[in-house]
Amino acid sequence: MKKRVTGIGGVFFKTKDPKATKQWYKKHLGFNTDDYGCTFWWKDKEGNDCSTQWSPFSEDTEYFQPVQKDFMFNYRVEHLKELLETLKDEGVTIVGDMQEFEYGKFAWILDNEGNKIELWEPIDRAFL
Repeated sequence: MKKRVTGIGGVFFKTKDPKATKQWYKKHLGFNTDDYGCTFWWKDKEGNDCSTQWSPFSEDTEYFQPVQKDFMFNYRVEHLKELLETLKDEGVTIVGDMQEFEYGKFAWILDNEGNKIELWEPIDRAFL
């Protein structure tokens, strides 16, 4: 069986004041924050540069739609297109269409409790 999830790509959550939240985490926990939150860099077992994103969103964001939860996880995956076909065959709800950017491919699914999950086939070198 091919790998599906290879790691956590990001943790996204709603907050009343994303700017203040980023400032708090920078001051008290040393997060290197920017407009998007904080990117944590690490190496996989083969020594490749990889990243995990931490991002506070405004509490009125529509990015988590159609779910009303205050959080969304992003998981790093391999072969996203093929994985989506497999998940669809397994009856998993896919939200919207896969999107491609210079830093990777993205797709969204719902888990068994209706939580929206973002799947990301990363191109980490785009960030270097």
